[in-house]
Parts: sequence; C-alpha cells; structure tokens
Amino acid sequence: MSALAALEGLETPDRLAQGVAAFEAGDLAVAIGHLQARIMEAPSDYEARYWLATAAAAAGAGDQAAGLLADARTLHAYAVMSGAGVDVARLTTDKAYAAQIGGTLYANKYMAAATECYGRALDFDNLDPTLMLSYGLSLQHQGRAQEAVDVFTAASEVFAIPSVHQFLLYPLLLVENRAARVFEESRRWGELYAPPPSATPRPFENARTADRRLRIGYVGPSFTKNQVAPSTVPVFEAHDPEAVEVFLYTPDPSAEGPLPATCTVRALAGLSDHDAVEMIRRDKIDILVDVWGHTAGSCLRIFAQKPAPVQFGWINFMQSTGLNCMDYVMHADSLEVPGDEAYFTEEIWRTGEIMAPYRPSAERLPPVPTPALKNGYVTFGSFNNPAKLNDATVAAWATILKARPNDRLVLKYGMFVDPVLQRVTQARFAAYGARPGQLEFRGHSTGADYTREFQDIDLALDPSPTPGGTTTVDAIANGVPVLALKGDDYYARSPLALLLPCGLGELVADSWEAYVEKALALTGDVAALDALRARIRPAFDNSPYRDEVGFTRRLEADYRRMFQRWLDKTA
Repeated sequence: MSALAALEGLETPDRLAQGVAAFEAGDLAVAIGHLQARIMEAPSDYEARYWLATAAAAAGAGDQAAGLLADARTLHAYAVMSGAGVDVARLTTDKAYAAQIGGTLYANKYMAAATECYGRALDFDNLDPTLMLSYGLSLQHQGRAQEAVDVFTAASEVFAIPSVHQFLLYPLLLVENRAARVFEESRRWGELYAPPPSATPRPFENARTADRRLRIGYVGPSFTKNQVAPSTVPVFEAHDPEAVEVFLYTPDPSAEGPLPATCTVRALAGLSDHDAVEMIRRDKIDILVDVWGHTAGSCLRIFAQKPAPVQFGWINFMQSTGLNCMDYVMHADSLEVPGDEAYFTEEIWRTGEIMAPYRPSAERLPPVPTPALKNGYVTFGSFNNPAKLNDATVAAWATILKARPNDRLVLKYGMFVDPVLQRVTQARFAAYGARPGQLEFRGHSTGADYTREFQDIDLALDPSPTPGGTTTVDAIANGVPVLALKGDDYYARSPLALLLPCGLGELVADSWEAYVEKALALTGDVAALDALRARIRPAFDNSPYRDEVGFTRRLEADYRRMFQRWLDKTA
C-alpha cells in the first residue's frame, strides 16, 4: 500500500460528534472548541451551529447563543428549501417568486423557511399589508415574539387599517411588560379607529325597567365554527326565552351551524359600521356582548358608536378592548390580581368560579388508564401554540426531563410539522439538560383523532405566563391532569379558572420551582398518577363547566344587574 493510500484510509476527526459527546459529558469548554472547529471546516453545517448554540446557552452566554441559534435556523431553512426544489438563488432577485414560495411554505406550516422568503419578498418602496402580516405571523408562529411585534408595529405605522393594527395586540402578550403594553396599544387602536361619536349621543328608546324581558345581542365573526362555540352555543340554548330575547349578529348566518330557534340571527356582511349600528338600535338591544375582541374578524368598531345602553366583552378576549364605550369585561374571580384594574378601560365584572360553561366534544373517547402503566415511562404533553413556549417554560419543562431521562414530552400543534422549528425547540431544551430524543412532535388533528391523542398523555404541562385555554380545558375534559403555574397577572392566572372549579387545586404551583417539584412528585408514583387520572374527567363532568343552565341563569341575573346600573346612572 502506498503512503497516499494509507493517508486516504485514515478518518478525519468528527468534530460534531466529539462536540456533542463533550457536551453530554458536561465539558462545555471542550464541546464549544470542537463545535467551533467544525463550523470553521463547514460553515454551512447548521447542525453544528445548533449544538454550539445549545452549549453557549448552557454556559451562560445567552446573547451569543441567540445569534448562533438564529444562524442555524436560517441555514436549516435554506437547506429545507433546497431539498424541496426551491430555486434559492432566485429568491434574492425575484420578489414575486419569493412571495409565491413563501405563501406555499406558510400554507404547509414551514414557518422558518416562509419567514426567509417573506423577508426577501418585501419591497420597501411598495409595501403590501397582506405580505407584511404574513411575514409577522410566520415569525409569531415560531415563537419569535419580539420580531413579530416589530413587523406588526411597522405595518400599523405604514397602513392606517384597523384590522392590520389589531395583529399587533396578540404578540404583545408574549413579551415583557405585557399587561401595560397590551392596554396601551389597545387604547391607541381605539383612539385611531373607534373614537367616541363627536355628536351628542342619541337617547335610547329602550323601556326603562329591568323587570322585563331584556333584549341581549351577541356579536362575533362566528358562534359555531371557532373556539368559542363550546361555550356560546350552550348559553344560547340555555337562555330562558321568558327572561331574555336573544339576537345574534354575525357576518354570514348561512355559514353557521345549528342555532336555537329562539335566537334571531342577523347578517352583518355587506353592512357598513353605521348600518350595523342602526340595525342594532332598531332591535332595541339592552345588552350588547362582544365575544371576539381584537382577534382577526373583530367587530369592535360597531361598539364605538354605542348602539346599546350596556356593552361588554366576554369569552375570547379577556384583555381590555381599550375602548371607553365598553362598560365591562367578564373575569372569573380567580383571575383577580391587585391593581389589574389599571390595565382596563372597562370595569371588571366578576362572574364567580367560571367565565362560561364548556361543552366537550361529542367525539370524546372512553377514559383509559394512565399510559405510563403500559409504557414503562411517563409521557408529558403540551398541545399549545409554540409561540407560548417562552424561555422560562422551556427551562422548567427541560429540568423535568433532565431529572427523568427515560420520560418524554409530546409537543403537539400544527406548526410543529416544521423540521426547523422542531430542531430549534430541541436545541432550546438541550441547553437545560433535556436530550433531543425526549421530545416528540405532532401536528394538527381534529375530531376523534384529536381526542384520542389525549390518551397518550400522563400529565399535561401548561406554559406560563401565556397558558393554554381551549387545549387546557380539552385535556381536563378528556381525563388528563394538567399542571399549571399560578402566574403574576390576570392572563397568566386563567388556568386557575379551569382547575379550581373542578376541585383540582393541587395541580396549581405557586412558582416554577414548585412546578418542577410537583411534576416529578405527581409522576413519581405511577399508581398514584393513575388514581389522579381517574378523578379528572368526573371532576370536570360534575363541575360548574357542565352546568350550562345554572351558569346561564347567573349570567341573565348579571345582565339584569348591569341594566339596572345603567338605569340608575341615567335616571
């Protein structure tokens, strides 16, 4: 054998494998050295950058880690596009092509790659609001909250369009100082797009007594086709037609599912705000209820003209609308935090234990034992939007997994089909000691397929300070215990309104340290965990959430008290 042949037979050091091995052995300095060497050898190796970002974060170099993670994500996104046959070079020269590819990637939930395309597609001499919103949403769906805020802020400044500005309000819930920022921006939206009428308000022709059949109007983009349906439809069905007359205002009544015959349904599509206001006034509505807030499809500008004596927000939007025309916002008692009134233009109306009933899916499956009994390991789960997985949440969940190397965490949401988001999430968890293989990613599902996946989960983990809503109550309704953090503001405390009415206060932790301890204690004895699971679904089924008539009678009494207050103020 020649010397050249002998040299060709030698293997070059695998710097990536050596770096990973050193990281797993806890030698961060050696790991960083190997990984840096690998990147020098192969600058486009995104896997080496992911591991270097993880090692840097574990070493406390947060800013450096963030930059490395961003580089890895970008390189990975372009690799995904190349693998899918995208002409990557053309993205830099053809903005229309970049926008087209971005739209296709977005539709397939490949958000990291979509972000790169949308960024290339922006024409700063001719900005397009739809493209800017798509760009911001692609960032938000990855959990890149501050970047999304920056994009939506720019869009709101460039385009004086109410619906464009409203996209800024949700990601503000995901950043620092959120209560104040959401309130300030909501109020700013109101000043720009829903100012009070300049003329003297017209008097109402409503009968001036609360001891009669009140007229209640509900306003929303849909009552049967979105996440409010399990709460709105039961209330509509339970309303006492002798006590209240119900009107439903929605864009297209023909698109709605079945609604009670006792409800009068009005179409908003094709009407100007002025015409909608006049219709509501003709109906002589006493109490007008918004069920949607500033979410896409909002009808809040109708409320600005004060078409009803009493107006308030319910269910989907527990933040302030920022509108002085709104009298109340409804909160469960457990959401109360001293001083939170400062973040509302409305008065907070306390509704008791719950804010609305909840009717579980008709496709709920029979209860099953906790899966750890057959699996031999514990499966934690979160079916939440990845945007809610902030650093504090990731650190706590990873600490749990580090203490239980044989256990796993299922992260289920539509956006988790993105291989880049998966790998970024693994890198974030690994910085706190969880192994990448402990995370299992699942995408979107519906119906029985959705409810069936709860049977795989031993303990659901709620993020904080932006916790689950529908996913949390669905978990409880399907018999899965949910561990939640109490939180420091009204929004963070929303899980209390889900767990406490079911008698599950032991599943609420006061701090992240207590959260981790509870997670390990609850899952340390599988027989005890199974006994807990056996309590969960009956606790929900026997809770105030399932007393649809009882809640609705209390709500009707609240309506009467609200209207009487108005009568007293305007006497």
